[in-house]
Amino acid sequence: MAAKKLRVIPLGGLGEIGKNMLILEYGEDLLAIDCGLMFPKEDMPGVDLVIPDVSYLLKRKKGLQGIIVTHGHEDHTGALPYVLPGLDAPIYASPLTQGLISVKLKEHRLRDKVTMHTVQAGDTVNLGKFRVEFFQVCHSIPDSLGLIIRTPVGVVVHSGDFKLDYTPVDNKLTDFRRLAQVGSEGVLLLFSDSTYVEMPGYTPSEKVVGESLDRLMGEAPGRVIVTTFASLISRVQQVIDAAAKHGRRVFILGRSMTDNVRMALDLGYIKAPEGILARLEELQRLPPERIVLLTTGSQGEPTSALVRIANGDHRQVRIMSGDTVILSATPIPGNESLINRTVDSLFKQGAMVFYNRLAQIHVHGHGSQEELKLLLNLVRPQYFVPIHGEYRHLSIHAQLARTMGVEKDKSFVLEDGDTLELDGEGARVVGRVSLSDVYVDGLSDIGHGVLNDRRALSRDGMVVVTVAVDRKKEKVVGRPQMVSRGFVEEKEWGDLMEKSQDIVIKALDHNGKLGLEAGAIQALVKEALSKFLYDQTRRRPMVLATTLNV
Repeated sequence: MAAKKLRVIPLGGLGEIGKNMLILEYGEDLLAIDCGLMFPKEDMPGVDLVIPDVSYLLKRKKGLQGIIVTHGHEDHTGALPYVLPGLDAPIYASPLTQGLISVKLKEHRLRDKVTMHTVQAGDTVNLGKFRVEFFQVCHSIPDSLGLIIRTPVGVVVHSGDFKLDYTPVDNKLTDFRRLAQVGSEGVLLLFSDSTYVEMPGYTPSEKVVGESLDRLMGEAPGRVIVTTFASLISRVQQVIDAAAKHGRRVFILGRSMTDNVRMALDLGYIKAPEGILARLEELQRLPPERIVLLTTGSQGEPTSALVRIANGDHRQVRIMSGDTVILSATPIPGNESLINRTVDSLFKQGAMVFYNRLAQIHVHGHGSQEELKLLLNLVRPQYFVPIHGEYRHLSIHAQLARTMGVEKDKSFVLEDGDTLELDGEGARVVGRVSLSDVYVDGLSDIGHGVLNDRRALSRDGMVVVTVAVDRKKEKVVGRPQMVSRGFVEEKEWGDLMEKSQDIVIKALDHNGKLGLEAGAIQALVKEALSKFLYDQTRRRPMVLATTLNV
């Protein structure tokens, strides 16, 4: 009987920022690590989110032992509401991570349909052929975990998102001692976070942000508006601490921020002095120098509280001269233009805006080069796979691993869908799993076809053609009716429409007899008209053809 092999299949997060999801497979047993989302790029009109393609898992869901979530950021949790109905798998997560997931599942009315198990650093669970031990890591959110996974082939270590911070907000450090112990026992494979591998040295401590918030809040002449990720619970705590020191009260804006703060307060992950959190109804009764507004919108999301304030269409808050706005987050790649527009609008209305180039009001939660080297040195893996990053990040991390003694042929730069196989004979890439991005618009998934149509509409507009057909005589009645939107200027359309109508009539003239089904007529019209319009304008509008029986 052939020996079974451990297979590694990334479904997201390799070759991109976000959408993190990794599969381990041994025989019939599968284990999923994280299930995150990615924000859409500018060429994805109307798309709200991008999530992993889990079709590989859907075909093998009986063997899926569980989904382990390393921490509560949306690039690791955000796809769960969309994939769980099809997978029906239990979730293993720390208390805060579980709380953040629950907030999302409640929005989708799924909380009561999902089984969740609470785990903490030091716990061990058996999931089929996998024995998973959780260890503490320091990140920009409390309750973050790394994984030590014992498989029949060997020990696998997954770093999660981590950094080395001796002064974290929650006083919990990355457990390098446990990693050193595991490294001395022998580690087959290390997965390590690559997000900030380009940065030399060490990542600054969260303490730096707390000091900056304290200083800016103390110097601000009026209201202070702070925006950050709704899941950045540690940053929320720092805002509350600074507000309390300077005699300000904190108002929470944005549904996700409100829900997450309430949950974190209930679980004890945020500690707020009595009376510091205020209701929006009290906003007009306080002088500006006693107000802090904590909002969503750090990525320029069009429907977020900060963007609505910047656009002047928030019901309860308007920008006032003397306001100080603090963007305590770094732009996710692709969101820069949205954020820049928001910042410009805030400046125009008289606010003073602080962002990373003006003040150190955000530090990232990922290890820089020296921290990544320390992890490699402690774990001393036989094989190495860099994870969480665009292709250049993964490639640079693999080069860094070579300087720490990992041989070139034992370091694998994978992309989503690549399948790595490990056994007693070694490790090798054995093929690819076919994957496609899954786009979420509102509450439903859309495919590439819909997205391509949207791109075409946004680029070249559309032309709608209605052909009246006398079915008894099998003839076109009159001239086709045409309407265009977003294609050419109205003054150009008149002459072009006349010629287009002639092209359609000619395409349907079959010796005076039409004799075609509606679908065939529409196809003929679309083909002939698309070619003609491109020849005339060098543009490709979407052509929609319909028939009307008379």
